[in-house]
Amino acid sequence: MFNQDSERSKGVIFVIGSYLIWGTLPLYWKMLQEFSSLRILGHRIIWGLVFLLCFLIITRKWYAFWAEVKKITCQPRKLLAVILTGFLLNLNWLTFIWAVNNDRIIQTSLGYYINPLINVLLGIVFLRERLSFWQLAAFGLAAAGVLSLTVQYGAFPVVALTLAVSFSIYTLLKKLIDIDPITGLTLETMLTSVFALGCLLYANIAENDGALQLTVTPVAFLFVGAGIVTAAPLMLYTIGARLLPLFAVGFFQYISPTMTLFLGVVIFHEPFTRAHLFSFLAIWISLILFSLSKTPVFLKWEKKLNAFRAS
Repeated sequence: MFNQDSERSKGVIFVIGSYLIWGTLPLYWKMLQEFSSLRILGHRIIWGLVFLLCFLIITRKWYAFWAEVKKITCQPRKLLAVILTGFLLNLNWLTFIWAVNNDRIIQTSLGYYINPLINVLLGIVFLRERLSFWQLAAFGLAAAGVLSLTVQYGAFPVVALTLAVSFSIYTLLKKLIDIDPITGLTLETMLTSVFALGCLLYANIAENDGALQLTVTPVAFLFVGAGIVTAAPLMLYTIGARLLPLFAVGFFQYISPTMTLFLGVVIFHEPFTRAHLFSFLAIWISLILFSLSKTPVFLKWEKKLNAFRAS
């Protein structure tokens, strides 16, 4: 009993730690605002790969990693899935970096509030999971929030939905291909490192900003640190999520977008209009409703509703 409580306590610390890092990432990318998003992404991938490889060597998991990679390369579908997850993860990272450095932090927050609802929607479509009445109501409210924002601004919230959909599909594929999380992340980063080098070459040649210069400056340390702030929270999350029940992980995931929303409104003074307020309120209520949908009280109410509809 004591050991189980100890493991869960560690899980809580690791998962909360990962979300706290993700929630403060806009502050980090803002320090690199003068550089192009492609350059930042290129460094993020390359240094993230260096960090992951060092982790494998230090923890003596290097040979186990290569043994699993060899198995994956013999399974074309799995390898294709890993390539696709790598692409989706990089699309998510690039969108987030661009949004932060172009004053769209509030939209990133909206995207990660929508993310868990998109996860469930994909579960219905691809895993044949069923939704209760209250879960369907939660989806309706979330859709109303996004639709309201679209109508008010006359434009689709592209950033928010790109972040939500890309990470949701990434999560679904990770669940389907069943690869060790650290192995999968390292292999994804390794496969997309070619794209990362392309980003840096483009920044160096087309933008003429010295992206490949290895001078020892504060900015250079920030680029190297991009790899750490990328890989560290993913690893903390991976370890912590294994030690906690799924509902607990789901509850903690709202830490990150809440912090991001605070940064966007209070620190960076992005406009937060009535349209934003209505949209966020609808999504917050939908998330509360969705989280409570499996509690005894809501299940009891649902039985009464089903009985009423059947009569």
